[in-house]
Amino acid sequence: MQVNGEKILLTRRMSLEEFLLQRCYRLDRVVAELNGEIISVDRYGQVMLADEDVLEIISFVGGG
Repeated sequence: MQVNGEKILLTRRMSLEEFLLQRCYRLDRVVAELNGEIISVDRYGQVMLADEDVLEIISFVGGG
């Protein structure tokens, strides 16, 4: 699969939520676009990732 332009090999089937948590993303601070579709946070646990997917992850950070 491709994540933010980088090729990543999925070693097993997993949900978008599991993928994001495994990589230490805070679910309340990211937006995920999968294959051109923005996925709502309440669907992260239901959406299963596949090798041919293209995922873009946008993180929000605070600062002053």
